[in-house]
Amino acid sequence: MKYIVHISRVLVGGLFILSGLVKLNDPLGFSYKLQEYFSSDVLNIPFLEPYALGIAVFVVVLEVVLGVFLLIGYKPKFTVWSLLAMILFFTFLTFYAWYFEKVKDCGCFGDFLKLEPFETFIKDVVLTVLILILVFGLKYIKPIFGKLPTIILALLGFVGSLWFGYHVLMHLPTWDFRAYKVGDNIKQNMIYPEDAAQPVIEYTWTFNENGTEKTYVTSGSYPESTGKYIKVETKTISEGYKPKIYDFSIESTEEDFTDKFLTEDHLIMVVAYNLEHAEAEGMSAIKTITDKAIKQGYTVIGLSASGDDAIAVAKKTYGLNFDFYLCDEKAAKTVVRSNPGILKLEKGTVIQKAHWNDVDDIDLPKVERPEPKKVEEIIAYFINDVIATKESVEVLNPDSIERMDVFKGKAQLDSLNIDREKNYTSVIKIKLKE
Repeated sequence: MKYIVHISRVLVGGLFILSGLVKLNDPLGFSYKLQEYFSSDVLNIPFLEPYALGIAVFVVVLEVVLGVFLLIGYKPKFTVWSLLAMILFFTFLTFYAWYFEKVKDCGCFGDFLKLEPFETFIKDVVLTVLILILVFGLKYIKPIFGKLPTIILALLGFVGSLWFGYHVLMHLPTWDFRAYKVGDNIKQNMIYPEDAAQPVIEYTWTFNENGTEKTYVTSGSYPESTGKYIKVETKTISEGYKPKIYDFSIESTEEDFTDKFLTEDHLIMVVAYNLEHAEAEGMSAIKTITDKAIKQGYTVIGLSASGDDAIAVAKKTYGLNFDFYLCDEKAAKTVVRSNPGILKLEKGTVIQKAHWNDVDDIDLPKVERPEPKKVEEIIAYFINDVIATKESVEVLNPDSIERMDVFKGKAQLDSLNIDREKNYTSVIKIKLKE
């Protein structure tokens, strides 16, 4: 029994430290996962959502500290019973997420390792068994060192965990496991291969046939039934291939600019998923660095899930000299763990990435922009809807002109250019007085 307890002690302590450190590296990411659990669609305790970050930091620090306590043998009774309470709570959450298909990823190992809900539940069941071994073998858990060194190590574990959590919140995660990390190309991470596995979805159709409900299961096709349709339910059997990035976009209310900006040679991207809750000090820092970037020749854009009104207020309040585009809030939160944060990209590749506290670290050497090509202006002239020349227009008596209209719209020009096989850039239409 003694050796089984020692093995369990090392496994449990090591796993709790690993799991805690991975989440402590990115407490904001873990808080987003807790918000998902607290939402009305899952546990239905939305009143806890505003406190998700505080709860996240408390939980992950406790994970690391209990793992350290267990390995060094500090206060074994308190440590083991605390571990049991924590793992029972985690097991309940992962069972709920798996059985009711509420959460696709528990976030146990952050972005470092993605586990399916069932895999996570099994992992927690195994940990529960190992911790129960520790409960029954408490007498075999002794401090490795003397009393004073053990207390010092326990204190260092606690203080070190708090400092690390504070550090990454004030800057960015020390280890970035997401698809927007420095060196990654966002556009390449969005590619969907032609031979990629497609999702497999099961459709269960219900019909009323002669007063009796009958179900048919298909892969999507409408079943051959003469009964009255009642309902259809779907179940995802296999998710199929999913690219590393599948929800990122740079859009206006009318147009998608994703490809345009992800091929830009020198792009500074400001990300503020919620402008109304963005740090005021951070927005002021963004103002300073983006003004410098514009002066140095960079293209600067903003990304946010906020609406037009919030964007207008932010631009006016902080005097921002760049435009904001729309991006899904979850994607914006994933790009950078800071509100606001900033990225430097070259043709879609992330070159630098910074928390608003560290915007001065962004390297902005002056970039040379080629002079834009001058477009030759070709004007089509019409007098009373009849094609005319520039000379014939110039000799007209101004008193004879009732109205003059200038058109530069794409629709009018495209139609005219196709009909006349020209490349007009504008149209001047003159109507003479009768």
